[in-house]
Amino acid sequence: MAETIYTMGVDVGSTASKGVILKDGREIVANSVIDVGAGTSGPSRAISEVLEKAGLKIEDIDFITATGYGRNSLEEADFQMSELSCHAKGAYFLFPRVHTIIDIGGQDAKALKIGEGGVLENFVMNDKCAAGTGRFLDVIARVLEVDVSDLEKLDSKSDKDVTISSTCTVFAESEVISQLAQGTKIEDIVRGIHSAIASRVGSLAKRVGIKDDVIMTGGVALNGGMVRALEKNIGHKIYTSPYCQLNGALGAAIFAYQKIQNNMRRAAAK
Repeated sequence: MAETIYTMGVDVGSTASKGVILKDGREIVANSVIDVGAGTSGPSRAISEVLEKAGLKIEDIDFITATGYGRNSLEEADFQMSELSCHAKGAYFLFPRVHTIIDIGGQDAKALKIGEGGVLENFVMNDKCAAGTGRFLDVIARVLEVDVSDLEKLDSKSDKDVTISSTCTVFAESEVISQLAQGTKIEDIVRGIHSAIASRVGSLAKRVGIKDDVIMTGGVALNGGMVRALEKNIGHKIYTSPYCQLNGALGAAIFAYQKIQNNMRRAAAK
């Protein structure tokens, strides 16, 4: 019987660190999410936690691929891969019919066009401004004095569309404070914020060209209110997965497995 191959993908994001361990390139054995990213203890903690969950030691892992904002600083990694390629690979693993990926990360938002076989064909990214990112939602949640995890529930209670016109985080924050002063309900402000982000991110998707199936990745994909706002903006159903925040790390773990397979083939050919 062939020996089991374990690979690990580590996504060192700007605001969170994620780890995934794959068995034989097919089975997700364990995963971890630590809410601090590059330049912190987050990446090491993500590795320690995913190993503990899997009941494995670092020596049991055959290959580690790092991706994300801080991928070049991860000493444990055997290899680094672009986060765009890893998002394409991870989404294709979860949704083999994927053709469009919308990813909202902590510091950027991007839209990816995916060809047959999960190949990345084109992308558009916004990484110059916090508006339309997870950081933007964190700022607004703090102003509203609510937890960011409560935004979906608040959105579902809204019965009014409040327009948040500012595309700058600083000005949007002032606009939200003004709405609160006018007595606007928090749930209506939350829906307005979701619509504002959907408008900004939706324009990225339209520029890259939207084709079904549309998949949303990144931690913001866990926010159903944000997903609904984006669906309304782009006019397409959006699919998500419980692994949406782990998508980059998953893709990295798959690349790690393929790297081992390629090395084995080259060794056998000699």
